[in-house]
Amino acid sequence: MAALYEGYTLCGLVPDQNLSISGIQGIEEERDSDHVIVTDSTRSVTLYKVSDQKPLGSWTVKQGQHLTCSAVFNLQTKEYVAVSDNKVIRIWKEEDIILDKAFKATVSADVWMVHCARGREPVVIFQRGAVRLLDSLLSAPQQPIEEVLAQEEAIRWSTSVVAETQQIVIFRTDLRGDHFLYLQRLNPNSLQRYRLEGEEPGLSPLSFSASYRDKHICLLCLYPNGRMYQSVISVRGPGADEGAQALLLPRSLVLSLPVGEDLLEAASAMVLDDAHVAVVGVPHPSAGAGKDFLCIWNTNFQTLQAGKEMAGKIYGQLWSYSNKLFIPHGKTLSVIPFACPKSSLAAALGKLRQAKTEATESRPPALVPSWNNILHGDAARPPKAVETRKTRATRKTQSTPGLTTDQVLELVKTAPVEEVQKEVEGLLSRHDLHDLQPSLGQLALTLVSRSLADPAFYPPGTLAQLVHTQCLCHSVSPDLLPLALEKKDYFLCQLCLQFFPDIPEAVTCACLKAFISLPDVDAATLSLEPDSVSFMETLILREPGEVGLKNGVSPTSIEEDCSDVVGGQQRGAEDMKKATPPPQEICPVGLHKAALLNEVLQTAYSDTFLLPHLKDLSSQHVVLFLQYLQFLYVQYSENALPPAHSFRSPSLNQVMDWVCMLLDAHFTVLVMTPEVKGLLLKLHNFVSSQVKLFSELGKIEGGLQELNKMKMKKAVGQYSIEVIELF
Repeated sequence: MAALYEGYTLCGLVPDQNLSISGIQGIEEERDSDHVIVTDSTRSVTLYKVSDQKPLGSWTVKQGQHLTCSAVFNLQTKEYVAVSDNKVIRIWKEEDIILDKAFKATVSADVWMVHCARGREPVVIFQRGAVRLLDSLLSAPQQPIEEVLAQEEAIRWSTSVVAETQQIVIFRTDLRGDHFLYLQRLNPNSLQRYRLEGEEPGLSPLSFSASYRDKHICLLCLYPNGRMYQSVISVRGPGADEGAQALLLPRSLVLSLPVGEDLLEAASAMVLDDAHVAVVGVPHPSAGAGKDFLCIWNTNFQTLQAGKEMAGKIYGQLWSYSNKLFIPHGKTLSVIPFACPKSSLAAALGKLRQAKTEATESRPPALVPSWNNILHGDAARPPKAVETRKTRATRKTQSTPGLTTDQVLELVKTAPVEEVQKEVEGLLSRHDLHDLQPSLGQLALTLVSRSLADPAFYPPGTLAQLVHTQCLCHSVSPDLLPLALEKKDYFLCQLCLQFFPDIPEAVTCACLKAFISLPDVDAATLSLEPDSVSFMETLILREPGEVGLKNGVSPTSIEEDCSDVVGGQQRGAEDMKKATPPPQEICPVGLHKAALLNEVLQTAYSDTFLLPHLKDLSSQHVVLFLQYLQFLYVQYSENALPPAHSFRSPSLNQVMDWVCMLLDAHFTVLVMTPEVKGLLLKLHNFVSSQVKLFSELGKIEGGLQELNKMKMKKAVGQYSIEVIELF
């Protein structure tokens, strides 16, 4: 899952008086990923080292002159290129102190922008659409410049892309309400003109972003209504004949962002990779109005991956270099590092390490939204799930049609809890759940919103019914699980942890804190999922298993390891310990509290995103949780788990993973806490026993490999003795 990390300030801003412009014309990467050049909207170009957050050099034009395009860095010549007052091209090196004494040349037409793709020669785009390589332009600065655009046509956006072996200049124009896109190929020169499909009347694109992948140029376009489109153009497309009519540029809807009733004014979207886009200036789906966010969306799965609130005004500007986003907001230019792992369903949902067991294989398939069904409709609909006896009985008893889905949604906004529960139950019983998937998400959102706004309204049974349908997930209703925690509805929390595959790590840790802080006396009164409680009853109340080496651990081996670490004891005492059965391990938490903790252990997560949130746990809670994990480890090692409950229990690998993460997150605190010494010593012994087990297994593996390599003799007598020496 994509992530936004803690950002930092690169420099301050001086916005214009009406605060509509940030004061920055552009940001370009310099010699490497740790150096950028920032061009302000008036007179200055500044070189920054990003990691040190400090300027290394600054150059300013004279009073009365203005920089009219952002400066770029020519990696081939180690020179900076900028344009002042539309026609004066300036070139200088880092050691040049006074910009006015450096090289400058005046051209015959107004310049729109200078672009310099990484490792390529700078390209100059003129306001009337002509394109020149910088060297050829400087060989004759006063050469005539042709007009490519129509009389009233104006450039609004441009960029340069390196595709295979050629450099391509792309720019967008406006002409009397129509929007056009130009592709200027260099070496050989060819120009292609496209007309963009129209959006709602009066809506012009807010931002464009271009990238090259799979031998195609991918264009991303964001409109004020929140619609984000993608267009794909072949690099080897034909050149246009002079005077030829513009081709219609095909497009496909990538995202429809939640903008509410208002239109976006200052927003920008940028392609990060083939599946992720960064968006700034668009409201967060679960945040209130008036808040500006930076978000990363996964376009493959239509999910919000990460979000970060940005203080101050957003100007609709966004740059990205080497996994860093540069965003001006308020009076600050911030740098936000990000990560976008390879897009897959497993990555989008986290990693669930629960091993598949016979019990899980025998369970009926979960009812989850089908992307195939959403894309292709009824033709690709999977077979209907088998109805339960209760559902069939409910269908038979319902003879008259009830309210429609829209009527139930309206009723939820004002009706009392009892009536809401009755109508939702009727809705779930008389419809196919596949048809209800979008409506159930809207229904859950409405219920949660009303519960947050009205403290007297909270329908736990109805929310539990909706979660049980397995048509919901955390992305559909992100406030549902936090609401259950706030209401201390731990049964609903347990259901969400069981059925939601996309719970963020921060919410998982919030559940862990709530469960570990819950007193055992209060937990004993809870009504939880029966299978989870039954499993813990079996685990805690069963007779201790036969003493012996199981899974590489035995009580005697642990005692031997303890004696070795502590300093050794007399052999007679060790023999007495071996002869005496070890005391039964006692669970440090109550039955119901343990059942809740087990749900956390089985939740999908990613190590990278979970560790920072684990650091917020108090040392007291960490010790208690480690003690419980130790209890589980001992029980798993000494006795095999009951097969009937295996699908409701955490695996041994999950237990050990959580032990490792807790030790990583709180290593210093645990080492400095005297009362934890015994617990850490036991955990050390567990690890040592596992190392011994795998060491012995390695020896066996080596022996079997040597046997496999040996060549069998063709002639063997009736009686022979052969000695095989393995080591």
